[in-house]
Amino acid sequence: MNPAAPSAGPGAEPSAPSPAPPAGRTGSAGRAGEAGRRPRWTPGRVALLAAALLLAALWVLPLAWAVATSLKPENETTRTSLEWIGSRITFDAYEKVWASGDLARWMLNSAYISVVTTALTVATCAMAAYGFSRTAFRGRKTLYGLVLAGIMVPPQVLIAPLFAEMVSLGLVDTYWGVILPQVAVPAMVFILVKFFEGVPRELEEAAYVDGAGRWRVFWTVVLPLSRPVLAAVAIFTFIQTWNNFLWPFLVTTDPNAMTLPVGLVNVQSTYGARYAQVMASLVIAGLPLLLVFAFFQRQIVRGVAHTGLAGQ
Repeated sequence: MNPAAPSAGPGAEPSAPSPAPPAGRTGSAGRAGEAGRRPRWTPGRVALLAAALLLAALWVLPLAWAVATSLKPENETTRTSLEWIGSRITFDAYEKVWASGDLARWMLNSAYISVVTTALTVATCAMAAYGFSRTAFRGRKTLYGLVLAGIMVPPQVLIAPLFAEMVSLGLVDTYWGVILPQVAVPAMVFILVKFFEGVPRELEEAAYVDGAGRWRVFWTVVLPLSRPVLAAVAIFTFIQTWNNFLWPFLVTTDPNAMTLPVGLVNVQSTYGARYAQVMASLVIAGLPLLLVFAFFQRQIVRGVAHTGLAGQ
């Protein structure tokens, strides 16, 4: 049996406090706090997770079916029985689609048109939005109201006048004939105006005090603070331009100036309803967009969150 600890006498010094646990280690209280902060699997959380998984499966299922169909032999795509995998995996559909048209040329055309359209859209919409949010001039509210009214105008209504304008300017079957009508996007102006209105004016006033002009303030103060929303606008514009079919289809007749969606439709019309080749062409057209989402999904989420429109 261990001897009892001697009791401190009246003149004894108080015992030293026990040393604190070394850094990097947590006691039982710390571990209990960490356990208390762990998410609890409540019925509501489980139901929310199940709903998210179901929605993800519904989104991925058509893409998976397109990929599976494109890898089947052509004579097995019309079977009545539902089979994900055919008798063999073949890339014949991709080879035939690639050989049927100038896909490399069309992909380069789409990439060039999408990049240039995105750059011009971000530049023009950012400058217009900054003018509406920071500049006071006569007729500002009326002009801004007209811009917002442009959101409600369907793009199909403007096809006839835009085509007549491109013909008069001699821009049919050119890159600029496809690019210029897609640059003015009222919805992007509205998003950027809402964001610029939330930028503190004190930062700009401090730059004015230091002798900076309006253009320098816009370039060195406002734009760096607006990177999340500018990235979101750029990504949305790129995706919309890449997927645009109607306007490039109307304004281009030269195969060398066609975009990828237009070229693939022309190729599909030559071989009719061959489902493996149709699915292969859709996979080829959608692959760049999947890569954009994979690499820039964080910027998309941050941009939507910073616009102030996520809860509307």
